Amino acid sequence: MDCMQGTPFETSPRHPRSVIENMSEGDVENQKRGTGLTAVLADDSVLLREGIARLLDEAGIEVVGQAGEATELMRKIHAHKPDVAVIDVRMPPTHTSEGLKAAIKIRNEFPEIGVLVLSQYGEYRYAAELMADNAAGFGYLLKDRIVDINQFTDAVVRVAQGGTALDPGIISRVVNRFQRGQALENLTNREYDVLRLMAEGRTNSAIADRLIITLRSAEKIVGNIFQKLGLESTPDDHRRVLAVLKFMRSQSRSDDSLDAFAEV
Repeated sequence: MDCMQGTPFETSPRHPRSVIENMSEGDVENQKRGTGLTAVLADDSVLLREGIARLLDEAGIEVVGQAGEATELMRKIHAHKPDVAVIDVRMPPTHTSEGLKAAIKIRNEFPEIGVLVLSQYGEYRYAAELMADNAAGFGYLLKDRIVDINQFTDAVVRVAQGGTALDPGIISRVVNRFQRGQALENLTNREYDVLRLMAEGRTNSAIADRLIITLRSAEKIVGNIFQKLGLESTPDDHRRVLAVLKFMRSQSRSDDSLDAFAEV
């Protein structure tokens, strides 16, 4: 396996399962078991597929289908309509972008299905394309994250429930390579740090723990971010997704720069 919105979106079948923003990571861990979430896995490595399937099963997520190539993946998606699809970016026959194309197709045809893409490299342009109009129910993790079982299964659950899960390595590389965009220039350094954690899919409680601040302080900073980004008063999970999109887009200055980044 190659192992991680421009306009406001309306409520979709995915969003009733959206993440409760103030849940602690421990609460997320407890909620995973027995939730009835289903998943389809796609990777040409049977050994790795089975390994991931076992991890998800132990986390209370039923794997209803597995596929070794993109065409088979789409058949499984149509047959089972899972809560989430976990997909390798590069699959047979060329091992280039078959998984990516399948992920985009699923996002377009089945917006209620979460898509978690796993890749060996930090190909930012792939994440940007998959998040073109909506970051809800999307995740992009590097393969190395699978070894952190709790982090990986938390990401699967978060994406299945309509949240986002962007690899911290991807976020760090993007931020380090590009200057802060104009849309974010009014944010303080602390607000910018919080927005980065939001882009990783962190809840308010997790952000508070990471930055060693109170939950109330984290909630206040998140509210300030929404206000400064001009996001109208809607359910917080909607605004978080829009804020993440603004963050990602602020880092993208041109297609050429994205291509250069992808080659790093």
